[in-house]
Amino acid sequence: MNIKRVTGRKAGNLMLYALSTCIWCRKTKELLSSLGVEYDYIDVDLLKGAEREAAVNEIMKHNPSRSFPTLVIDGDKCIVGFQEEEIRGALKL
Repeated sequence: MNIKRVTGRKAGNLMLYALSTCIWCRKTKELLSSLGVEYDYIDVDLLKGAEREAAVNEIMKHNPSRSFPTLVIDGDKCIVGFQEEEIRGALKL
């Protein structure tokens, strides 16, 4: 799977499932980058076939509605949508 990493300081294990054309996904990436935290992300709409199916199945474990952005923190906490205050509060800064 084409997982991209943005380097920064550790604030937990952050995985962002996004769409390349989604303004809220872009705002979430900008927020995480502005906070200087390390995170991984996948633009799900750019995946094909089995990779896309695997990403969607992973998202469904945390967010059954499969909406974007979906931010998974430490494999258990899930924040759906651009929720700036909730994201800031959930990060280990």
